[in-house]
Amino acid sequence: MLKYFIMTAEALLMGAIVTGVSMGYARSRYPKSWKLSLLIGMALGVIGAGVMAYLKNATRLIDTSLWNMRNFIAAAVLLVLFLILTALQRPLHKGKLGTAAEIVTCSLLGLESALIIFYALPDVLAYPYVILLTEKSVLSTTFMLKTIGIIFGILMSIVILCAIYQGMQRLTGTGRFLLLLLVLLIHTARQVTVVLRIMLTKHIIASNHTLFEIAKFSSNHDNWFTFAAIGAAAIIPVLLLVSSLHVDEPYRNPAEHRKIRKKWRLTRSWSVLVLVCMVCSVLNLTAIKTYANREIALSPVEDATITDGNVVVRFEQVEDGHLHRFAYVTDDNVQIRFIVIKKPNSSAYGIGLDACDICGETGYYEKNGQVVCNLCDVVMNVNTIGFKGGCNPIVIPYSIENGSIYVPIDGLLEYEKEFK
Repeated sequence: MLKYFIMTAEALLMGAIVTGVSMGYARSRYPKSWKLSLLIGMALGVIGAGVMAYLKNATRLIDTSLWNMRNFIAAAVLLVLFLILTALQRPLHKGKLGTAAEIVTCSLLGLESALIIFYALPDVLAYPYVILLTEKSVLSTTFMLKTIGIIFGILMSIVILCAIYQGMQRLTGTGRFLLLLLVLLIHTARQVTVVLRIMLTKHIIASNHTLFEIAKFSSNHDNWFTFAAIGAAAIIPVLLLVSSLHVDEPYRNPAEHRKIRKKWRLTRSWSVLVLVCMVCSVLNLTAIKTYANREIALSPVEDATITDGNVVVRFEQVEDGHLHRFAYVTDDNVQIRFIVIKKPNSSAYGIGLDACDICGETGYYEKNGQVVCNLCDVVMNVNTIGFKGGCNPIVIPYSIENGSIYVPIDGLLEYEKEFK
């Protein structure tokens, strides 16, 4: 649950910040034109993301990197057009084209938001499908818990978007525009580095030492752009809280005074919410993410006897109902691991590789009497270990004779490549 909450919140964070800033700016600058353009843009982004999620996961028609590159190039073009229209805003506003110019400017922001959503949302929409690759049913506890994590991540992103939107409306005109420009430039800088990496990978442009170093640095420090966007968004509450300390709006009667005080109370409340959201975002990307992705130490490999081409495990070693790990080391010094666990209320044993077809050789660990995949946190039904399907351990041949489990070495060697 926690992993999927972090993954969802991280995937949508940049989009929530950019969309919130864009909506807040458009709402204040173009009160008559903003709503339809922005909402249509967001709706197009969500619909497109749904179609893309399906095509990426149910077909082979989509080359994700090329689509991302086209998306980012289009977003950069829209930003340039937006800046040109904004620069020409005053002369356009004096003529008869003022209303049309406002609609086009808002539409550019709406399309920018659509492209951001179109990029960020498909992976989130595909998470339930990915979970179902390891879970047999949507009614399983694991599926529901992970889905709840996804929902919480989406809700947090919506709260961030709304808080930034409300905060942006309360800034002055110059402050709003400069903050919008800063956030859009941060987002565009990130997109430029991604496009560079895609072009180098696809050999669209020739590689050289300088481009390679830029691509490597940006790939290793991609979160820096997100932290920069968080820092830009954090400027909103700082400016508003400072302004609230120097309120000198004139009023003619106590009713107007109460109205002014109420306005600034709301402003401070939204400022605090934006600040809390940004702090939570930083924690999600650092401490909480580190905790959620912490590496679980697997139990050590236990001793087993090698006899007549078999790894032999005695019943006494595994009759306690806990997970036990054994291994065979090949001539190439590759350790092929397998697990054994006695099934509850049974004399049968669950036996399989310490790896699965989906997650590879990341292994399994025992937690509160349950067997858990070390990579995807799927909880195994102990009674199904030894059978194919889902995230279950890969089935290996074995036999039981004279109070011992015999695992043929030839059967293990078939999976040597899994552990290299």
